[in-house]
Amino acid sequence: MKYLLQIDFPYNGPFYHEFFESMKDLAEDIATEEGLVYKLWTENEKTKEAGGIYVFDNLNDANRYLEKHTKRLESFGFTDIKAKTFKINEELSAICKASFY
Repeated sequence: MKYLLQIDFPYNGPFYHEFFESMKDLAEDIATEEGLVYKLWTENEKTKEAGGIYVFDNLNDANRYLEKHTKRLESFGFTDIKAKTFKINEELSAICKASFY
């Protein structure tokens, strides 16, 4: 069973390529997280938000990461961090072209 973790928070930029440049080291660190299948980085310049969609192999790793990342974001000065966790229905998701590997 896979789990989806969604995290969003207010973010004033930078966006696009500058976002990549400023977050590359963090992305490389996140890629080493235990249980992480993948992360999609999200950003919306119009609404001034950023965050990510994460897929984890298990709920324990998703919860552990949420706690760790929330503390990290708060240490960067971010507030109003929103998070949701969902079980992924892999059978239905596969019909709609999802891949978890």
